[in-house]
Amino acid sequence: MHLILRFSDRLRQRRYERTLSPTRSAGRRGEDLAHRYLRHNGFTVVARNFRARSGLSELDIVAWEDETLVFVEVKARTSDAYGSPERAIGGEKRVRLFRGAREYARRAGVDWQQVRFDIVNVLLSEPPEIVHYRDVFPLATPLPL
Repeated sequence: MHLILRFSDRLRQRRYERTLSPTRSAGRRGEDLAHRYLRHNGFTVVARNFRARSGLSELDIVAWEDETLVFVEVKARTSDAYGSPERAIGGEKRVRLFRGAREYARRAGVDWQQVRFDIVNVLLSEPPEIVHYRDVFPLATPLPL
């Protein structure tokens, strides 16, 4: 099974490389790896690349872990030279994530207290390194304006 997954990953990555910029290709590969990682660790992925109606927000992965709806931001990198992934999410990006998450939760009828924000950092080395940061944005923390 492992060989089949690696083969399908290589085919998908080649398609990304032919059709996307190098940055977007790396991002897609990171999202694929994060998706598989989350599923392997008991998450039920219900959406990928969810766009809010406003068009101003995109959620990389939306998944359930038990009774918690988890919004996952994926940060894929080819090297670890740029520091921790939390630093890559500034105030404006965080506001967009919260807005998209509120819209998704409202549409799905999920109480805001059942929501959590995670980051999955994917280092695109061989083999890839994946680090999962849970509950990175406490819901009680006020959003920047």
